[in-house]
Amino acid sequence: MKVSQKMILLACLLVVAVGIFGWWRTGKWIEAGMEPVADGTNDYAIVLGAKVKQDSLSLSLRYRLDAAIAYADENPHVTLILSGGQGSDEPMSEAEAMRRFLMDYGIEESRLILEDASTSTYENLLYSKKLLPSDVDSITIISSDFHLARAQRIAEILDLKSDVVAAKTPKVVEAKSVLRERLALVRTVVVGR
Repeated sequence: MKVSQKMILLACLLVVAVGIFGWWRTGKWIEAGMEPVADGTNDYAIVLGAKVKQDSLSLSLRYRLDAAIAYADENPHVTLILSGGQGSDEPMSEAEAMRRFLMDYGIEESRLILEDASTSTYENLLYSKKLLPSDVDSITIISSDFHLARAQRIAEILDLKSDVVAAKTPKVVEAKSVLRERLALVRTVVVGR
């Protein structure tokens, strides 16, 4: 085998090894992001938005809202900040869609605060933080299970402590969502957003 072939083989093996390590490491981060589980200690919970379709909620958003309803029912003192703007292909902001859904399921409007300008997880938490009383530095984050690690890292960057409520991930989007989230998590760790 020529030297250049050995170098190519070594480079390929190195790329594969780095890829395997990265997959393992981001998986560990995602798993760790599902802790600590919220217990009602925090007075404010931020529900992170997801796609609103023309005629319905995406399954991801529905599962997040199901988790929010269960948590709100168990903790009637908690105020929910509904965070998500309106994409160009969405009929309304994610926050407004969440408000309507939660009110239809019996959550009082007085317990809901809308943050409807954000377009990313970073903005969800940044803009939601501005809606918190100035003395609040600890929140609950409600989102899809795979999404919580990155959301908690961003909260930490914004000087917020957090616990979490994990919503299950719909099987139909699980592979795509988890792959995309692993890449976004690496970006957040490197760039801080």
